[in-house]
Amino acid sequence: MASAKTIKIEQIGSPIRRHHSQRETLIGLKLNKIGRVTELPDTPSVRGMITKVHHLVRIVDEK
Repeated sequence: MASAKTIKIEQIGSPIRRHHSQRETLIGLKLNKIGRVTELPDTPSVRGMITKVHHLVRIVDEK
């Protein structure tokens, strides 16, 4: 099997004063502090989570 595509995202915004579901989405993306970077598989479910909190995260790299 070929190597799976991954996406690297960084948290750039605070979940303070945001809806609790957005905070939970950040935790699901393995983010919970500003400046933290994580690499996740590029799947439709991960893309949907990123879309939900697009104002709090930034895509650093796509492979």
